Amino acid sequence: MKILAVCGFGVGSSMVLKMSLERVLRELGVDAEVDNTDINSARGTDCDAIFTSAELHEELKGTCNVPVYPVKKYMDLAEVKEVVQQFLNDKK
Repeated sequence: MKILAVCGFGVGSSMVLKMSLERVLRELGVDAEVDNTDINSARGTDCDAIFTSAELHEELKGTCNVPVYPVKKYMDLAEVKEVVQQFLNDKK
């Protein structure tokens, strides 16, 4: 499984989100590759899901062939876990 953490430029906040996603996925025992990237690259990247900010969620959701999940607080592991579990449930 491949997951993208996306921000405007692909270097700052997406890296923080990537680390939170990796930690939550490890805790849940989910084997997944997590990459961080910018919004434009995300549209053409082959992946299973995209996690991003609420602002970029609106921009991405209509232009991608995969589900896009908004996360408000990238360092809030409880919130990140809740959003990841929503993705895993949607995938079933």
